[in-house]
Amino acid sequence: MDKLISSINWSLVQAYLAVAETGSLSDAARSLGRSQPTLGRQIKQIEAALQAELFLRHPRGLALTETGALLLEPARDMLKAVKALELAADGQSQKLNGTVRLTASEFVAHHLLPPILAQIRQTAPGVQITLLPSDTSENLLFREADIAVRMFRSEQLDIVTKQLGEIGLGIFAHQSYLERRGTPQTPAELAGHDIVGYHKNDQIIRGMRQMGLTADENWFGVQCDNQTTYWELVRAGCGIGFSQTALADRTPDIVRLFPDVPIPPLPVWLAAPKALQHTPRIRHVWDTLEAGLKQHVS
Repeated sequence: MDKLISSINWSLVQAYLAVAETGSLSDAARSLGRSQPTLGRQIKQIEAALQAELFLRHPRGLALTETGALLLEPARDMLKAVKALELAADGQSQKLNGTVRLTASEFVAHHLLPPILAQIRQTAPGVQITLLPSDTSENLLFREADIAVRMFRSEQLDIVTKQLGEIGLGIFAHQSYLERRGTPQTPAELAGHDIVGYHKNDQIIRGMRQMGLTADENWFGVQCDNQTTYWELVRAGCGIGFSQTALADRTPDIVRLFPDVPIPPLPVWLAAPKALQHTPRIRHVWDTLEAGLKQHVS
């Protein structure tokens, strides 16, 4: 199987891998930036070249045949090799131009990064930034991103990391909500208030229980897992919520509740592939991010 795959155009292998991992021509086409008809033709081409059926068609999409499943690991090995070649070649570039793919959580991308990216555009106009807001962890070694701003330390090998500090968290409410419902004087009084909570994520419930509160979803007047929308709900007066103190402190009419209640802060890390860390454009973006984000951490 390795010999067969090695003789096939890489774009066909990419098409096969994308369909194998998504189970859908449409989803695979979106992930690769190709049209669905093009991807369909490429699947037919690789099946013809191998003289084997790789996928079974069914109403919900495509499933791997026995032969298709056998090809999966060799194809993934090819992907790793190609990405390693790209990293090595890109790491040798000495020019301060080109594209840098930057990933960060949706909240950080929305609230913290825009002025930092504007500074990069001023100081290095030859560097184009592709910002990838995502609350999932992009694989840096697969070139899904070149630099990541994360709230945890990457454990991947061949990744260089640096902790910039910590972002404080607190409990907040808009003045309009407090005027309507009153200001709780102790954490125990939160039980009688509307809490803006998460839907699928149980982090807030776990945190409140660590505070000694018997919290559950019934405490939540509004639920939302999107961090940026969550903060807008708090800011609009939907209820009491949790957020980063640096952002809340500069938001008009937001009141911090129980500032003496300890809430574990969020660590802030930068991460990038070691093979790219000395590439001028990566180094420049890294350094500017570090300087800009340090204004928001302690």
